[in-house]
Amino acid sequence: MSHPTNQPRDDVGAFQRLWRRVQLMSSWGRVTFADDSKTAQLLQVKLNDSETRDATPRIAEFGFTSMPPNGSDVLIVFMGGDRSKGVVVATGHQASRPAGLTSGESMVYDLWGKSVYLTKDGGIVVEAKGTPVTVNNATVVTINAAESIEMVTPLLHVTGDILADGDISDSVRTMAADRLIFNEHNNGSGTTTPTPQQ
Repeated sequence: MSHPTNQPRDDVGAFQRLWRRVQLMSSWGRVTFADDSKTAQLLQVKLNDSETRDATPRIAEFGFTSMPPNGSDVLIVFMGGDRSKGVVVATGHQASRPAGLTSGESMVYDLWGKSVYLTKDGGIVVEAKGTPVTVNNATVVTINAAESIEMVTPLLHVTGDILADGDISDSVRTMAADRLIFNEHNNGSGTTTPTPQQ
């Protein structure tokens, strides 16, 4: 009775093919171009000196989007090890990544140093780097501060009315006190009184 002599060789070949497919399932690369004009962001990624992929879609978390600068690291996953079906699942830019965060902290940041920093003990810090901060198309903006609101600015510009449920005061006196002074010089008789000097 004869036995197949090529069975072990077939098993080795199948294993090698499987291992090769596993090795092809992911790869590191660098962004060389990005297109953010379509429903899916497309990246040109250089994997090595002999392989550059065009129009590779990037899959990012819902509710957050970014445009990775050229030179960013990327991790590409290839479905079933098929190099024609790759998607970018992670990006990072080492030169601009803020370092030194404490466990549990997080930050949204850009290439130019602007950030929103959720700190452990220092509250929420918005770093605008000398640029405008704009809130658009809000019907009402409500700030619920338990203690106080402090504005450190050379100019406070308001285009509409200012309403206050309580009194308004400065380092001299309250607005209610100013109103009393004004009323004392406006007795309703039609006579002109000197301008208050208080």
